[in-house]
Order: sequence, then C-alpha cells, then structure tokens
Amino acid sequence: MRRSCLRTRGGPPELLAIPMRRTYVDPLTARDSPRRFVKVNSRALPAIVGILFWGCTSRQVAASPATSPAPAPATPAPQQDTTTRVNLGPGALSEPNADPFPSTYRPATARTTVIRNATIMTATGTTIRGGSILLQNGKIVALGATVNAPADAAVIDGTGKFVTPGIIDTHTHLGVYPAPGVDALSDGNEMTNPSTPYVWAEHSVFPQDPQFPRALAAGVTTVQVLPGSANLIGGRSVVLKVVPSPTVRGMKFPGAKYGLKQACGENPKRVYAQRGPSTRMGNVAGWRAQYVLAEAYRRRWDKWLADRKGDPPVRDLGLETLADVLRGNIFVQWHCYSAADMEGAMEVADEFGFKVRSFHHGVEAYKLADILAAKGISASLWSDWGGFKIEAMDGVRANLALIHNAGARAIVHSDDASGMQRLNQDAAKSVSEARGLGINIPDEDAIKWITINAAWALGLEDRIGSLEPGKNADVVLWDKYPFSIYAKPEKVWIDGALSFDRLDASQRWRTDFELGFVPEPAGGRTR
Repeated sequence: MRRSCLRTRGGPPELLAIPMRRTYVDPLTARDSPRRFVKVNSRALPAIVGILFWGCTSRQVAASPATSPAPAPATPAPQQDTTTRVNLGPGALSEPNADPFPSTYRPATARTTVIRNATIMTATGTTIRGGSILLQNGKIVALGATVNAPADAAVIDGTGKFVTPGIIDTHTHLGVYPAPGVDALSDGNEMTNPSTPYVWAEHSVFPQDPQFPRALAAGVTTVQVLPGSANLIGGRSVVLKVVPSPTVRGMKFPGAKYGLKQACGENPKRVYAQRGPSTRMGNVAGWRAQYVLAEAYRRRWDKWLADRKGDPPVRDLGLETLADVLRGNIFVQWHCYSAADMEGAMEVADEFGFKVRSFHHGVEAYKLADILAAKGISASLWSDWGGFKIEAMDGVRANLALIHNAGARAIVHSDDASGMQRLNQDAAKSVSEARGLGINIPDEDAIKWITINAAWALGLEDRIGSLEPGKNADVVLWDKYPFSIYAKPEKVWIDGALSFDRLDASQRWRTDFELGFVPEPAGGRTR
C-alpha cells in the first residue's frame, strides 16, 4: 500500500507517493490481526513524524525545477483572535457560589401579630421588660415598651412570659439519620473514601423525619444538617427551616451559604484504619493533599471564567466544593475534640488561606480559647458531654463559659435529636458551672449562645438570630423564664407565620411518616 503527502509547485496541490507498509492494530483486542501488527515506542513518535515531514519536504525541494526567485511575501495582516466561544450545555460550568438546587421554600401565610407585656430577650445585649413586639409581613417591624399595631392585628398577652429569637442549631443530623434509626434510613456518612467533598447532605435528608416537628416544638426554627464525621472531608451541609414540606428544597433556607464538614481525630482514624490514613499525621497530610489539588483547580477555572474562551477545564464536583472554600464562599465546619487536633486544623487553614467558621464538639476548646478569639473562630459545644472516648476525656463543664469569657463566640449545639429539644437547658447548665468559677454570664449573653452566635456560624446573622426591626420574624413565646428546666415554648413563629401552638393540638405538625394507616371512612371516600 502507498501513502502520499501534499506537494505544491505554485499551482494546484500534487500528490507525492511515499511507500509504507500495510499495518493494522485491532482497537478492541490490541492483538495481531490478520494484517501485520507493528509496535511503536511512544518516545519514538516525534522522530518518526520528523522523518516523514522531512521526507515530504525534501522530495518537494528536490523535484522543483529552477525558477525565478519567488516574490517577497506580502506584509502579513494583523493576526486576529480566532478563538471560538464554546456553546456549553447545562452542568458544564464550575462557577463560584453555584446553586444548582435552589430553595423552593415559600413562607406560610402570616397574620399581623403583636405580643404585649412580655419580657423580650433580644439577643442584642438588651432585655425589654414589660415590652411589646410587632410581627408583620414576615418581619419584625417594631419592639419596645409600646408599639403601634394595626386594628386587625392578633394581640397576644405576654404577661409573665418571655420572648426570644428562634433557636438555631449549628450541628444536627436530622433527616440524614431520621427516626426510626434503622440501616435503611442511615444516610449520613459516605464511608467509601476519606475525602468526599462531592456529596451534599441535602440529598440524604428525609423530610418526613418525625424529629423535625419535635425540634420545632422546642423552639428550634433553623438547623444546619451536616454529614457525619467518618471522613476527613465529609461533604456539604445544608441549612433548613424547620417547616413541613414534602421536599427538602421546600425546607432550604433561601440564600444560605453551604458549609463543609471536615473531621479530626479518632473517627477517621478508626474508619480508615485498614485503608488509610490511619494516623493523625496521615489526616493532616490528607487535608493538605486535597487542598493542593483544589488550589490548582481554582486557578484553572478562575482563569477560564475571566474570558470564557475555548473549552473549559474538566469539572470535578469534589474540587469544586474545595475551590469555593478557598474563595471564602463555603464555611468550614470542623469536627474536632482535642486541642492538638484543632491546632493541626488551623495550621492547614492558614497554609491554604481559608477560615474555619466553627469547631464542633471541641471538648478541649477551652485550652485554645484565646487563639479562637484572635482568629475569629466560633466554638459549637455541649455544656457537659465528654468522657466517652479518649479524645473527649479532658473536658470541663464550664467550656462554653471559658470560651465566652475569652471573647470568642460560644455556641450551644446538639448533635443529637433529643438534645436539640433542650438547648436552652444546656446553655443554663454552663451558666451555672461558670458561677462556680466566679464567672458571671448574664442572660443577655447566654441567650446569644443559642441564637445570634449560631446565626453567625451559618452566615445568617443579618437575617435571623436576634429581635431587631427588619429581621425575619422567627420568634418564640415561652411560658416561663427560658433558662428554667420547666420552661416550654408556647408558640413559635417562622417568618411571621404561627408554626407551633402548644395550646392548639389540632394545628400540630405531623409528618406523613407518623400518620400511618388511615382507614377509609364509613360509606367510602369523600370527594
């Protein structure tokens, strides 16, 4: 068989024959076919191409008869940008702050409401005794000793009662570990790789989890649902409003930033003991390796997004999440118990230039309280849990108070569906322990541990977490002093809509899971 290369002689192209052997490679089997199979060393390819090119050009030169000198080439025209802009399909881009699954939440119908004669704990540092608060069009409109309310407003007498912002839990697994706790519903830990930044907790949330309405009845209005702590990097969190919805997107807090769950210490060591990393130094190396890749990924995409010319880089869902951490668009929520592990985590964050938004559990956070305050890192803690594993042995019951006293943001979190129903009591326990150390935590500060400080950890402090005009009307009316073990929420509003009323059982939220079998009424169905 003969192959040819092009030759021009000032006229139409001519073909110059070059003898070549007939060769063939079966692309499926890579075996000798009936035709001869020739193996070529890849490192020899440049030389082979050069020989072929030289052969073509040398033959052309040799075959050309002597002619008059060729005219001087014309001055080349200015080079134009021939780069084409690619028409990209859905899902091709890795853009900062992308929200491919936006919230579909719509507030329930809200009636204008005024609560009078109550003690209002604003979480701004002030308490209004015998005050009033006006909720209208989903917002807090006014509060003070007196407020002017429309004639058609619902008026609630708050005498002897207390008003607080809705409680916010920065750490829960509601929905991803729903009740009942069976393997079929256990979707909180993707334990297939020590780094899974490509998974999103919202895709495991079961909206019919009967623990949601129980949280609402405890005054909890906003939660951050996190993946579990088996992995060094466990995946994205999701912030939800505690409202009934057939879909998780109907619960998503509109515009809330994503968090990224990362974990230190014993959990990833135990889970990956046979697969690695199995040591704390391996953990740190694992985070660093991932962020090295993420930094390169971020640069490639930032460069392409600046001009959007040519084919974009290949999209990677995991590196996309980590790149947005590096840009500051995703908040790192880091599971760490010991001071040594928190130090290692902060070193990694400093090396790659991102911020830790909150350390979770932090049984030894009190040892680094001054460092957390200086770096602006919050601590999402229990009041007195500890002692259940080695890294939780050196806890103190005044952990929250010591963090607060150092000037850092102290937050009471649950990591437990039952504990979530008693976050006010958990805060009260730490206040009591602080008094034993001579630290006085006033109510105006303690209420922040379950409201505005938690809102800050989620990046929502401008919308929820305190009672101020213009903020979302997420409000709880307590029947007693909220730091009493006997106190219960009487009414709860979310975006100004009455979402729970202890005095009206007919309006209680019951998930579909709880309804069970509903017998058909006598006489058949009604339509």
